[in-house]
Amino acid sequence: MFGRSVTLFKMFGFAVRVDASWLIIAVLIAWSLAVGFFPHLYPGLSHAEYWLMGISGAVLLFVSIIIHELAHSLVARKDGLPIKGITLFIFGGVAEMDQEPPSAKAEFRMAIAGPLTSVMIGGIFYAVAAATRGSWPVAVVGVFSYLGWINWILAAFNMVPAFPLDGGRVLRSALWHWKGNIWQATQIASAIGSGFGILLMVLGVYRLLVGDFIGAVWWFMIGMFLRGAAQGSYQQLMVQRMLQGEPIRRFMNTNPIAVSPAISLEDLVENFIYKYHYKMFPVVNDSRDVLGCITTKEVKEVPRGEWAQRSVQAAMRPYRAEDAVAPDTDAVKALALMRSSQNSRLMVVEDGHLVAVLTLKDLLNFLSTKLEMESGSSRLPSAFRL
Repeated sequence: MFGRSVTLFKMFGFAVRVDASWLIIAVLIAWSLAVGFFPHLYPGLSHAEYWLMGISGAVLLFVSIIIHELAHSLVARKDGLPIKGITLFIFGGVAEMDQEPPSAKAEFRMAIAGPLTSVMIGGIFYAVAAATRGSWPVAVVGVFSYLGWINWILAAFNMVPAFPLDGGRVLRSALWHWKGNIWQATQIASAIGSGFGILLMVLGVYRLLVGDFIGAVWWFMIGMFLRGAAQGSYQQLMVQRMLQGEPIRRFMNTNPIAVSPAISLEDLVENFIYKYHYKMFPVVNDSRDVLGCITTKEVKEVPRGEWAQRSVQAAMRPYRAEDAVAPDTDAVKALALMRSSQNSRLMVVEDGHLVAVLTLKDLLNFLSTKLEMESGSSRLPSAFRL
């Protein structure tokens, strides 16, 4: 769902990230406000004032979206749903979840929290604008007025019953409560979300034909995102459904290639990395006790001229929980750990001993086989193909 993102800061224990796509959108928002919106509503100001209004409006919209997503995350945390962080992207943001809400009621509470927060934020900005109109500069009041109604529009748009918008999640929670089946509820809500995305893309094409280039870009990008997000959300749930309850011991590699801490980095590169083409190797002693792991990242941090003198033990990453799983770990949890740690290979450890290595390829091969046996197709969802 996401591309390259950068962590900006942490708040209430949540990492706030910005996706590269949002930087482009932020520039478009500032430009749209400075060139079109504010000059139309507040004629007679200087170009510098319009650009200051545009940039201020974009930055405070950025803050408003963060608060909107924090509301989702705090309610989710209260219901016991782990949230990795918040990522701003395309036209808004998302609270990153590794698992689905535990119940329909929990989903409803989490989904409705964001729009309600946006309504309150909009009310605060509107009240400030109304109270300061005539006494504060027009540029300042104009920005506050904009933030008031844009937050209300954000709340209204998010309540459209198209998954994965907040309204789509509210719809899914209602269907889930009614049917008692999150799978069917997601299938229906995702289909509506995908259809709504296509409708917005068609609207974008229409706006282009009538000469509204800026509006066309906005509607088409939002529609394209919604369609992709709706399909991706359904595919993710499908993968979870297929892997749920499957212990990784069913498909893990029980003959892992491990290395001794005593060998040199040069030996590691020449006889292991270049031979097996793996990016991570477990480091074990003679008794197969896990000491840690060594990856190509650690090797590259050592100057090439020192590889012959430096041992694996000197450069390896000490054993840590996010690099390993137990043999009976559920496949869904293993996949979530790979995502959160950004490791495509995990050590499988039992009583401190290395018993196997689990790779993303192993997991997806198992998923492909199970899909073929149960649905007649081995085609993996696009979001999970290697």
